[in-house]
Amino acid sequence: QVQLVEFGGGSVQAGGSLRLSCLASGRTFSRYAMGWFRQAPGKEREFVGGSGSSTYYVDSVKGRFTISRDNAKNTLNLQMNNLKPEDTAVYYCAARSPTYYSVSSEEDDYGYWGQGTQVTVSS
Repeated sequence: QVQLVEFGGGSVQAGGSLRLSCLASGRTFSRYAMGWFRQAPGKEREFVGGSGSSTYYVDSVKGRFTISRDNAKNTLNLQMNNLKPEDTAVYYCAARSPTYYSVSSEEDDYGYWGQGTQVTVSS
């Protein structure tokens, strides 16, 4: 099993940047496909991007967000640049079972979740 803790959220003006990190417990972090999701007020949680055998992003964040991972430090990062008010949400990191190393955009495919961190972008 793996436990996930996100940190790095906060408030920023449009056009600004934030870096989120997700720290995972355990010694097998490198075997997990990881995903970032977000949930805006009144909306369903949505996939943002993920890192596994490849790295994926949804179209709305391509060119602005970058996912990286440091397996030696059990850390998954989300660098967010040129933030927009519509990026305001609670951001979650998630891990799939190590049986699957491919990234999925479906939240039901992830068995482990962090508690979430708030990102607020003002115009």
